[in-house]
Amino acid sequence: MSEAAIARPIDGAGRPTALLPLRMLLQISIYWMGLSSIFGGLDALFLPEWLKGIAEPGRIATTTAFISFMGALVAVVVQPTIGSISDYTMTRWGRRKPYLVIGATLDVVFIFALANSYTIPAIIVFTMLLQFSSNFAQGPFQGYVPDLVPARQVGLASALVGVMSILGNVVGLGTVALALVFTPAGEKPDFQWPLLALGLFELGTAIVTVVTVDEGRKPRDRAGRSWLRVALEAWGREVFRYPSFLWMIASRFVILAAIGMILKVADWYMERSLRLDLGARGTWVLIISGLIVAGVLISTFPAARWSDRVGRKRPIYAACLIGAAGMTIMAIAPHIFVSAAGALIVGIAGGMFLAVDWALMTDIIPKAAAGKFMGFSNLATGLAGVFALASGGTLVDLIDGTAGGPVGPRAAYGLAIAFFAAGALLLRRVDPTRLED
Repeated sequence: MSEAAIARPIDGAGRPTALLPLRMLLQISIYWMGLSSIFGGLDALFLPEWLKGIAEPGRIATTTAFISFMGALVAVVVQPTIGSISDYTMTRWGRRKPYLVIGATLDVVFIFALANSYTIPAIIVFTMLLQFSSNFAQGPFQGYVPDLVPARQVGLASALVGVMSILGNVVGLGTVALALVFTPAGEKPDFQWPLLALGLFELGTAIVTVVTVDEGRKPRDRAGRSWLRVALEAWGREVFRYPSFLWMIASRFVILAAIGMILKVADWYMERSLRLDLGARGTWVLIISGLIVAGVLISTFPAARWSDRVGRKRPIYAACLIGAAGMTIMAIAPHIFVSAAGALIVGIAGGMFLAVDWALMTDIIPKAAAGKFMGFSNLATGLAGVFALASGGTLVDLIDGTAGGPVGPRAAYGLAIAFFAAGALLLRRVDPTRLED
């Protein structure tokens, strides 16, 4: 640990009190863009297109959801466990950085192997390995905001996390979409170069983080316990002492599933409901992604400042209402231009939610166990995407079957409206009082 880190003034919770310059906040959050890019295009475009000719025609959506679910099982185990272990880790690099280096390096290997997998068992195996490596890095990494950011800047830091996460998803989706744009009609897209590019991009953001971020917080004391006991501690009953945290996870889960539905079902929606060909789908995925980014940039920082004045919950309620309106437009849109307007509105809602939700989560967790608690919180993130894909994809297959009709994707977007409502109801049980322990 550097002398600068040791000299940093801290509060009773061990959190720094001196305000950080914007440059440092960007350094803390940039790896979110790399992490999000990895899976941004996998579920929404790569798997649905790659499985054509591999999976049964009437079960592509369901197979995609099953593969994602198998990967999510790995994330459920790895992220809180490694996050908890990192809370106690002491190395010359700090307690989080070694996990970032190992995980990001393995991501490049596994994502390239996934791009060269031509059977369903191979795709499942490398999806699970990719989830292992990415969550090996993500569990420890997401402790940085509670570790390093003073309470007065949590709203701004959380806004940056939201922006980086959305940008990462768009980078991933857009990179994979380029393979569709440049694929001649009637041929199968070549995904090797875009997936390798995403792996290298994610590794690059990890390197930036490792080189520039100064880890200031001391590790927790193991008190003589073995590393096995520390790992198992992640699955102890400590989280149940914080009911607001559990309600927050539940609310986060369904709201993120609602937001995620827009991209998880996008390929089927454009192909079946709007009747766009392969090249047009690739082009419009890029356009829709750009509109989502625009919506996020419009709303994220104002929402963060608003939450500092009125509390965290009110902006999240507003995000649910706005998101439901945008999804309604997409569900009934007769043309891609109308659908694009709905996507912009959902992007605005997503920016509001991701900025304020992260700040609220940071407020209500015990700071000394940030790695473990943020690892559990991100289970909602990982599983939400899978749940959106599983529920929306299954609905597509059940309603449309092998005929490939237009109703299923619209029904999936209608389901997202119900998810927004459920998330708002669950949020009512969350006590937003900031913990200082």
